[in-house]
Amino acid sequence: MHKPKILPLILFFVLFVPAALYAFSAGIFWIGAAAFVLAMLISISLKIADHWERAIVLRLGKFTGLKGPGAFIIIPFFDSIAYWIDLRIVSTAFSAEKTLTKNTVPVDVEAVLFWKVIDPEKAALEVEDYRNTISMAAQTALIEVIGKSLLSDMLEGRNKLDIELKEIIDKRTDSWGIDVMSVEIRDVLIPSELQDAMSMQAQAEQERQARVILGDSEKQIAEKFNQASLSYQNNPTALHLRAMNMLYEGMKGKSVFVIVPSSVLDTMTLGVKSGPDGLEHKINTMSEKILHELNEKAKAENDIKQE
Repeated sequence: MHKPKILPLILFFVLFVPAALYAFSAGIFWIGAAAFVLAMLISISLKIADHWERAIVLRLGKFTGLKGPGAFIIIPFFDSIAYWIDLRIVSTAFSAEKTLTKNTVPVDVEAVLFWKVIDPEKAALEVEDYRNTISMAAQTALIEVIGKSLLSDMLEGRNKLDIELKEIIDKRTDSWGIDVMSVEIRDVLIPSELQDAMSMQAQAEQERQARVILGDSEKQIAEKFNQASLSYQNNPTALHLRAMNMLYEGMKGKSVFVIVPSSVLDTMTLGVKSGPDGLEHKINTMSEKILHELNEKAKAENDIKQE
């Protein structure tokens, strides 16, 4: 939107006020009237365009050229400025409400368009209102793209839709002297009922993945237990030692009561002495026995080497 400049108004007063004061003091009033008309013509002839603006000048209804940036002069009553064209990048928000997707789901889509005028002459002469027209073209293109897309594609592949929208809008506005910089979909709104259904579907998928992960974990644990059982298969002493150690670790805490079948105690040969002290004593005894056997075996091997 072009803003009026104050310089033409200042120029009007600079030309008219001194002449009016002189005419009033001299009593020659026609000089004041002439000064008024001259100052008015000069002030309305002077126009100023900002650096990002271009003025579309028509002379007797015919296009004569672009003016600006800076100050320029037009011929009063013969020349007129039809449009002030802004050459900066402009953002235009547009939307589509209750539009059906390819799989017949009603959605509300909000998007924003970034564009700029690259040919002010075409923008002024080829289309009546280029700002409103490009907004309508963008909205029509959005409805067209939604009708050709699935809801899942709109929710997951927004970048692809942005590119497709840009190509469609840019093709339509190219003859208007407008260049589309980018199109971005800001939000896709779906009905609340469908949101609930999608939430339940996502929750079910998460539960399925959790069960799969739990099953894989159980499988890995079973494989580790199988490997551990192979280690204890030919070494019953180590198995008993491990069992007693686990039982001791579980009973050494305060206020802990553990019920162990008598058959298990017989298997571990704990005898009549039970409880944490009995377990600790038995573990120490078996550990000493194993260390003694290892020392005897090492001593026997050294004797054989010396012979």
